[in-house]
Amino acid sequence: MVPRETGGAGSDRARVDLGTFRGYPSVTLAAGAVDATFLSGLGMVGVSLRFDGREYLALPGGIGAYTRGHTLGLPLLHPWANRLGGDRYRAGGRTVDVSGGAGVHREGNGLPIHGTVIASRYWSVERLEATARGAALRACLPFGDHPDLLASFPFPHDLTLEALVDGDGLAVTVTLRSTGRRPVPVSFGWHPYLRLPDARRSSVRLVLPRRDRLEHDERQLPTGATIGEGPEAEPIGRRRFDDGYRLGRDRVLGLEAADRRLTLQLDRHYPYAQVWVPKGHGFVALEPMTAPTNALVTGEHPTVEPGGSFSAGFVIRVV
Repeated sequence: MVPRETGGAGSDRARVDLGTFRGYPSVTLAAGAVDATFLSGLGMVGVSLRFDGREYLALPGGIGAYTRGHTLGLPLLHPWANRLGGDRYRAGGRTVDVSGGAGVHREGNGLPIHGTVIASRYWSVERLEATARGAALRACLPFGDHPDLLASFPFPHDLTLEALVDGDGLAVTVTLRSTGRRPVPVSFGWHPYLRLPDARRSSVRLVLPRRDRLEHDERQLPTGATIGEGPEAEPIGRRRFDDGYRLGRDRVLGLEAADRRLTLQLDRHYPYAQVWVPKGHGFVALEPMTAPTNALVTGEHPTVEPGGSFSAGFVIRVV
């Protein structure tokens, strides 16, 4: 059940609107010149992010494609982001085969990709409020309550998503709380489809901090080798990217054109990012990741002990 909007000091400038987006129940958080819309009954995916009425999220393929396992807008990827190197991984003292799990999607090489909660209907909105801080929501997915999800990731836990819109931008935090008797591997991430409205791709500059690029094999899996790269703010032009990076202290990525700049600022619990710039599209995917691609197979991931929790957050702003 979705709670009713609550008011409070500052609620005249911040609001929470319940409605529908292309036929699906939605929640819109608005404050000042910023508003963000999430589908409350379909994966809690973000489907709109507007600054001064201009749209900064892309929805390639439409909502129908998302219901079939494709990504768009602002989707959470869990319990693994990007690819796994095969159907089997070992974590928490046990070997897991994902091939029989529900919601396992596959890419062109047949590898599992983007986890199992895309378009999940197991989310519930627990809190909505408009206060002096802005408009906020909190939603929960009790992963451990659903045997179909546990089939490919048998580590009981709860996921909590918190989003806050204030006059400056959108802040999103995900918290994983272990609810079982074994440690939970952490390998979630996001796949934001970002765009600068009314800006031609050739004129948009890709802004990246100093970083280490992860070398990939022919299946786009990290080989373990890295190449250091300096900061850049260069036009995308005809360039294409599908690269994973290990970030340093500066974890701000972005897009900029003549009259505006979009930034994605990651906290220290997102030490990795994937950058995807496909040919012939007007969006750029700047993807926060808690661990590198294939982390469940290689073991290069954080772990939450029984009873513990792990939180990671990012903020999107437009100047």
